[in-house]
Amino acid sequence: MTTGDGRMPATPQRRTPSCSPATSESAAGPADDIVLDLRDVHRTHGSGPAAVHALRGVSLAVRPGELIAVMGPSGSGKSTLLTLAGGLDSPTAGEVHVEGQPLHALDRRGLARLRRRRIGYIFQNLNLIGSLTAVENVALPLELDGSRVRTARRLALDALTEVGLTELGDRFPDQLSGGQQQRVAIARALVGQRRLVLADEPTGALDSQTGEAVLRLLRRRVDAGAAGVLVTHEARHAAWADRVVFLRDGVAVDSTAPLAGVEALLSGSGR
Repeated sequence: MTTGDGRMPATPQRRTPSCSPATSESAAGPADDIVLDLRDVHRTHGSGPAAVHALRGVSLAVRPGELIAVMGPSGSGKSTLLTLAGGLDSPTAGEVHVEGQPLHALDRRGLARLRRRRIGYIFQNLNLIGSLTAVENVALPLELDGSRVRTARRLALDALTEVGLTELGDRFPDQLSGGQQQRVAIARALVGQRRLVLADEPTGALDSQTGEAVLRLLRRRVDAGAAGVLVTHEARHAAWADRVVFLRDGVAVDSTAPLAGVEALLSGSGR
């Protein structure tokens, strides 16, 4: 959230980085305050000599009002971490909990219900439905969860307005530019009362000005009480986070506060 003159407010107090759930509870609050809790998570694809270890014993706790940026080189496990956090894949070992609910204890229907109600996911490949308009794409999770069509469409229009697409709600995805499609996907992830927002390179198809507006929107949602995880390869985007986790070869090698404030990095980018 910004102040009236466009500056970011004072940086929130940094939490002590944690390497395990036990350490996290003692340093930053009780376990029942955790929205996303990854506990010694491993993800291996294949077996034997050809096995690929996408994640190796990663633990991460994210609380309400906290935005975590995940950085690392290509193939480090960033997107795998998000798919596990969102219940789109299951760990080979370890556990993932969302608001205290162990995902491994849910059946397929329970997982789908949790994702519709609690998790907003901004995919790299967008996953928009071509036969639905922008507003219908955004409203779909609410309608699937039982909201009345009129209510769901009103909330969807509000979300589209937040990302600057008020007048394009009746357009189909193939009638929108790549950047506009990405903003529709972001609106879909933020609509409703999502407690956990997972963003996989959400500014990839956006120009710098629109990308910064999207990050401000994500920051506002987190400041309002959601927990957020942002995968990014750009330091100036990671500066919006309260904490940065670095992955390498599937291992969390470091966790730290951003190296500089948001406005300092933006001014250094030549804007």
